[in-house]
Amino acid sequence: MLLRFILFIALLLPAIGIAQNTLGSKVVQTSIFFGGGGWLIDDEQTIELEKLIQSIESIEDYQISIYSHTDNIGGLAFNEWLSQMRSESVISQLEQLGIRSDFIQKKDFGMTNPWFDNKKWEGKVLNRRVDVVISPIIF
Repeated sequence: MLLRFILFIALLLPAIGIAQNTLGSKVVQTSIFFGGGGWLIDDEQTIELEKLIQSIESIEDYQISIYSHTDNIGGLAFNEWLSQMRSESVISQLEQLGIRSDFIQKKDFGMTNPWFDNKKWEGKVLNRRVDVVISPIIF
């Protein structure tokens, strides 16, 4: 059982997805996953976020969107608060990496917009995340 859990969590490690928009600029997305009730970013995820930011040339030409999610454990108010704490944790880390706050926008969904089935344990785990989307500013 423990091995199955470890393998499952290993699959949840932040994955970087890169897509080209119609102008040829990169849109980059990664997800940061949290334990139940948690909002602190661990050292490994901090390093991955730093590598991601450093891999983008002219980061000042990009906007960063933060989308924070929770599972459905706890009440609505708790999950709204937890979602805000998660997004603020990521924003704080981005600011430490030199990203200006006016380049960051956020949306805290809490438990109201699950992408995965909260009736299943695996869905709950996948919903405990912050999605970081980095897209070019189009003038």
